[in-house]
Amino acid sequence: MGISTKEISEVIKERLKDFDASLVSADVGRIVAVGDGIAQIYGLQNAMAGELLEFPRETYGLALNLEEDQVRSVILGDFGHLHEGDEVKTTGRLLEVPVGDELLGRIVNPLGIPLDDKGPIKTSKTLPVERIAPGVITRKRVDSPVQTGIKAIDTMIPIGRGQRELIIGDRFTGKTTILLDTIINQKGKNLFCIYVAIGQNAASIARVAATLEENGAMDYTIIVAAAASDSASLQYIAPYAGCAMGEYFLEKGQEALCCYDDLTKQAWAYRELSLTLRRPPGREAYPGDVFYLHSRLLERAAKMNEAHGGGSLTALPVIETQANDVSAFIPTNVISITDGQIYLQSDLFNGGQRPALNVGISVSRVGGDAQTKAMRQVAGKLRLDLAQYRELAAFAQFASDLDSQTRSQLERGARLTELLKQDKYQPVPLAEQVAVLYAGTQGHLDKVAVARVREWEAGFVRFLKSERAGILEEIDKQKALDDNLLARLNAAISTFNHQFGVEGYQDQPDPGAGSPAKKAS
Repeated sequence: MGISTKEISEVIKERLKDFDASLVSADVGRIVAVGDGIAQIYGLQNAMAGELLEFPRETYGLALNLEEDQVRSVILGDFGHLHEGDEVKTTGRLLEVPVGDELLGRIVNPLGIPLDDKGPIKTSKTLPVERIAPGVITRKRVDSPVQTGIKAIDTMIPIGRGQRELIIGDRFTGKTTILLDTIINQKGKNLFCIYVAIGQNAASIARVAATLEENGAMDYTIIVAAAASDSASLQYIAPYAGCAMGEYFLEKGQEALCCYDDLTKQAWAYRELSLTLRRPPGREAYPGDVFYLHSRLLERAAKMNEAHGGGSLTALPVIETQANDVSAFIPTNVISITDGQIYLQSDLFNGGQRPALNVGISVSRVGGDAQTKAMRQVAGKLRLDLAQYRELAAFAQFASDLDSQTRSQLERGARLTELLKQDKYQPVPLAEQVAVLYAGTQGHLDKVAVARVREWEAGFVRFLKSERAGILEEIDKQKALDDNLLARLNAAISTFNHQFGVEGYQDQPDPGAGSPAKKAS
């Protein structure tokens, strides 16, 4: 029995109804040469700058050099399986990374691939790694602090939400410790943290993750790891990937903190890429656009106004210097981009001053705007006093006879310096900082032996928590010191000084105790 043409046409129509094929348009080229993480590709006539290219076996690259007869691309990840003649396709999209709350508590590489053996990351949201920074009109004045928990920084070089504060110093001066202390201190403060490790060895990254885990900080932290063993291309894009993950929270109207540790190694990676891409070298063999490398990253940190969500992204970039030389090429570039710098000096670090903060060179261009009123009241002229103390201390070692005022300034400076010392991974809450530094700046420690200042501090904090807890709670609540609170704080200091055995204090009625203070035996 024959089949009629009508039946055939019906079958074809039925099949066409169910047929679903999407049109894919892609330029296709061939690899001409590959080596050192760079592929030269012929035939990609319509490739865009910064476009994602697809290589065989799910390998991707980034088109960076668009030349007259070829495209040079950096390969993201392993390239050992790529050979001349392999096919390369354009994707029509820029490089993107996964973002979202699902990344919190995870360690990922700059492409968002997990490195922590905790399974795949279940998020469908992505953001491009390169974006235009928010405009001036959409921004708001920086007016709220990022409490680092480090007394020396919170008092003298305050960091605000939406600020870009550079941390600069030689190797082994405590730069990473400041970042970790700051992250640990954000517990319960609704500030999401992204720690970007660039060019560090795997053991260092594992130590960072273990430290954050021990202190309960991984719950609100993402670690983006581009280890020293990774390709230069991954180290180059790592900060941009971390910034994109932070921008996800910024767009939701939340607060985020990005720590880039460190941008010196990113500049080295970019220099390596640029030289292998045959770009003309400039000063110190860096390419001509090395300033733009960091400016387009750090300008993305912002405090948005209420009409645009009111979120913020704070940047803490790290730069490593050689032999304390802050006038080198990359340090001066980043200093000019950021809103201040925290300068750590190896001489101070080796002398036992931890954190090894050089008060004279360090500065925050946001200043008191990023401090609570209580901290402004207490800190006052602390920075100036310490800077003068450093100068006097250098001069006084050659002087045999000093007048009483100079001697008094030296004595107080020595105690304030001791008071600002702090063990790592032990951030101090705001109320405790205010109470302790008030005692130091008002001269209540002038008769405590320098060697016993830290013992005095630990004892005084215990005393406040156990017997005068209302004072700390009031400081936390008010964020300012009124006359009543100052009177209670003075009386508490007086009572504790008598208990501690400090001479020269008169008994004062202590409003917090409800009865006159008892003399220490």
